[in-house]
Amino acid sequence: MTRTAINDLIEVMRRLRAPDGCPWDREQDHMTLRFHAVEEVYELMDAIEARDDHEMAEELGDLLLQIVFHCQLARERGAFDFEAVARRITDKLIRRHPHVFGDVKVKDVDEVWAHWDKIKHAEKDGTKHARPSALDGVPKHLPALLRAEKLVKKARKAKLGTVETAGAKWTKATLAKDLFNLAVFAQAKGWSAEELLRGEVKKRERRLRRLERESVNDTDGL
Repeated sequence: MTRTAINDLIEVMRRLRAPDGCPWDREQDHMTLRFHAVEEVYELMDAIEARDDHEMAEELGDLLLQIVFHCQLARERGAFDFEAVARRITDKLIRRHPHVFGDVKVKDVDEVWAHWDKIKHAEKDGTKHARPSALDGVPKHLPALLRAEKLVKKARKAKLGTVETAGAKWTKATLAKDLFNLAVFAQAKGWSAEELLRGEVKKRERRLRRLERESVNDTDGL
């Protein structure tokens, strides 16, 4: 097999995990590593926003290491390896882009997304990964504000009832200031704005899911 940089990285990771490898690397498992990937993503975001190509390449490497690390752990368990992960995402990209790799015609980005969602639902339907609710698929560990945004977007797309800000006079600038001031106020009170919003998001999600179930039941009764 021709030596490539990715092959070398996979071999280095295998060697680090070997019985005579690195004690720290040998102690790790999927759970101990799970937040390292999140940290690397944030560092990559910093490099991208700084438009620093040198740092971006380094942070992409750090993120790739996390992927290779998890793949090595899974290989040791007989679950999957890097080759399987790369093949799966390649097949998914081809399958979900029939307008590029097939004969489907699209006129704009909205149609691209419509096809993507349709194919994704078909892939998962009938499996344990099926998403019966329109609100499914929002990672629970997202930062609270980002999770709130994604949940509201899904709710509006599904035409579920959401709290509207009727009469609000915010601009981008005033809203940004108010968000920051709310964090300042929470900190002064000894509260965590993140945890407060996370709790509110959970409450709103339960309410939206109840509305969704009621909507389905009403339709079934027609």
